[in-house]
Amino acid sequence: MKKFIGMALATSLMLGTSVSAKAEETLALVISTLNNPFFVTLKEGAEKKAAEKGYKLLVLDSQNDPAKELANVEDVLNKKISLMMINPTDSDAVRSAIKAANRKNVPVVTLDRGANGGKVASHIASDNVQGGEMAGKLIVDMLKGKGKVVELQGVPGTSAARDRGEGFNKAVAMASGIEVVASQAADFDRTKGLNVMENILQAQPEINAVFAHNDEMALGAIKAIEAAKRDILVVGFDGTDDAVSAVNEGTLLATVAQQAAKIGSMGVDVAEQILKGEKVADYTPVALKVIKK
Repeated sequence: MKKFIGMALATSLMLGTSVSAKAEETLALVISTLNNPFFVTLKEGAEKKAAEKGYKLLVLDSQNDPAKELANVEDVLNKKISLMMINPTDSDAVRSAIKAANRKNVPVVTLDRGANGGKVASHIASDNVQGGEMAGKLIVDMLKGKGKVVELQGVPGTSAARDRGEGFNKAVAMASGIEVVASQAADFDRTKGLNVMENILQAQPEINAVFAHNDEMALGAIKAIEAAKRDILVVGFDGTDDAVSAVNEGTLLATVAQQAAKIGSMGVDVAEQILKGEKVADYTPVALKVIKK
């Protein structure tokens, strides 16, 4: 009996040592903004997975400011972190932050938005080109290949805005009867989506549909359209809770749904593989789907 207790105690101590050693591993998540439900969900997905795996996770909000982002990265690099996950504010501007991590030999994983420079161990995101194309095809089908459409763009310089726009324009270009009458940036922001859409509505007497690069802008656009008492189809992108509710209510035609929590969760999974010295894919796609009533 004493021998059994001794063995159990030894096993317990070994397990305790293993868990506490892993708990000392700290990951950082530098996120573009937490003033957006999509990125809040992404953060929560990463936090849940990190807790399950026994990692400490530092989360810093860049508030959509590349200068703040660089300061955040410099801050976490001065701490003892094993790996940095980053959701860039801008795919070009983030190069300096990634190069700073490279100099410290801290592996980098990008989430949702890619980086146009620096060494990145892996990128995890939805196929934004495909998603934009899905939105464009839906609009073309709903308008039966004829009509005037508006594109509300995300933050200029982000890979998400570039890729979603590329897919959307590819789809609508296939229909000779579709004309894009306005294409303006509203920075992935609901209030800016409202304001930009108000201006477009004043300038364009005929609009049949709107594609917004994210749900926040789509929901802002809907408010402007309702105030103008016009009947215009709106398609968003991300699949946030507010957007799904709007689809169910019939005010939003559809949203191309990303799995934000899964992107965050997979970020931690890939981080663990990297820390174990395992080979990881340069790019891991996360599936998309169209949610409509």
